[in-house]
Amino acid sequence: MASSTAFTVARAPASETYALRAEVLHGGAAPVVAKVAGDDHPDVATFAARDTDGVVIGCVGLFPELCPDRPGHAGFGWRLRRLATAESWRGRGVGTAVLTAAIQHAAAQGPGLVWCNATPAGVALIVRAGFWQVGMPWTDPEFGSNVRLLREV
Repeated sequence: MASSTAFTVARAPASETYALRAEVLHGGAAPVVAKVAGDDHPDVATFAARDTDGVVIGCVGLFPELCPDRPGHAGFGWRLRRLATAESWRGRGVGTAVLTAAIQHAAAQGPGLVWCNATPAGVALIVRAGFWQVGMPWTDPEFGSNVRLLREV
């Protein structure tokens, strides 16, 4: 039986996160639905939190992509995508841990921006990590209400 609090975070193949992403972000759809174009690109860094049994309980992808709101910004551009935490693990630092790993990876590449489009469920977590809102909220046809958040690294 897995510990109720112990987990590790490491880089992982995106495919290992599809089941969790499908459950959390796509209402339990088949894992293939959670695949994002570019997931397999060598410059994409996917981070997974795993419990002591090795089950993926949290994840985020970090894609090299300039922020559309800051196209002339010097340095690297990184987009966070598919941040998800298993419902039973929320409130225990899993989301913060995978987000921190992604930010540290981006910072290690040199100065730049990390950005994402966030639903209301994820905004507080991302703002606590030093992000701020740019632009006005909008409605995404797949995920509903969204807002763009960014931070410098």
